[in-house]
Amino acid sequence: MQTEAILLVDDNAVQAAIRQTILRRQGYLVITALNPARALEQLRQGDFLTEIRLIITDHVMPNMSGTRFVRGVRQILPEIPVLVISGMEAEDEYEGLNVVFRLKPLQPESLLDCVRGLICRPLVTERSEVEASAALPPLPAR
Repeated sequence: MQTEAILLVDDNAVQAAIRQTILRRQGYLVITALNPARALEQLRQGDFLTEIRLIITDHVMPNMSGTRFVRGVRQILPEIPVLVISGMEAEDEYEGLNVVFRLKPLQPESLLDCVRGLICRPLVTERSEVEASAALPPLPAR
């Protein structure tokens, strides 16, 4: 059973509760924040008692957009996987922020597939792809 911690940021308490239930039933530890500014402050201060392995955020929130929230996250935790869920096409707003973007409605199994994929895979940047390929041993000659 999973014990990975996920920070779920969504101003809509009902949607947050539904996602939290789906994730908890799969064994994830879910920390819910209804206020993105407060979540950023908690990340900055190191207020969480466990290592956050993934952040899931809504795109449209009052006082702080998902884009602004993710920019703040990248200043604190540049390598953490981020899943953005939105009811509107806004993927282009996250260009260069290294997120996975999904449109609502996101079915439970699709949510879980995204979460598993993001938690299980290392973050790949253009630089690390080049470094990784350079570190591979050469193929044996036939």
